[in-house]
Amino acid sequence: MKRLGILLSGRGSNYEAIADSVDAGRINAEIAVVISNNPMAKGLQRASERGHRAICIPSKAMEREAYDRLVVAELRAARVDLICLAGFMRLLSAYFVNEYPQRILNIHPSLLPSFPGLEAQLQALEHGVKHTGCTVHFVDEWLDAGPIIVQSTVPVLDSDSVGTLSARILEQEHHIYTEAIGLVLSENFRIEGRRVLRIK
Repeated sequence: MKRLGILLSGRGSNYEAIADSVDAGRINAEIAVVISNNPMAKGLQRASERGHRAICIPSKAMEREAYDRLVVAELRAARVDLICLAGFMRLLSAYFVNEYPQRILNIHPSLLPSFPGLEAQLQALEHGVKHTGCTVHFVDEWLDAGPIIVQSTVPVLDSDSVGTLSARILEQEHHIYTEAIGLVLSENFRIEGRRVLRIK
């Protein structure tokens, strides 16, 4: 069975959605390890409560590649096949990406390439867009820039605040992350340029 490594920095809601999908059989894999750079991350506690191996590797004051080498060592020890970033608030180094080519996924709360980086929901509101959403993409060494696997669209309501819009986007994140993980694990896709194409 394929083995997943989850990286998170905060509450871990996408980790829990992935874990729920694994438990329900919607993802044919097991969670081998959950790693956080933040000792206070609620996601670490939730992972421990669910019986998953939970590790904190604090990143404060560490150079990016030096930190990534520590994380990669743990992922190797756990024999991870696919890495899922679930609110991991660090940009990965070229070293990390090269160690796991096309085996690192990230979810972002916008329809990339629009609104990369932090506060994507606020960016969407400030720009006055009528639709936004979320994106699962392969990770490269650039910010929110890898080939797009799955997207879901969410309407922006006139009454929306950052909180209400974020909540509706998060619901869709939980659905499409499961879909994207299943597709990548199945290997029923190919990448042409920047396009991720399903193999029928």
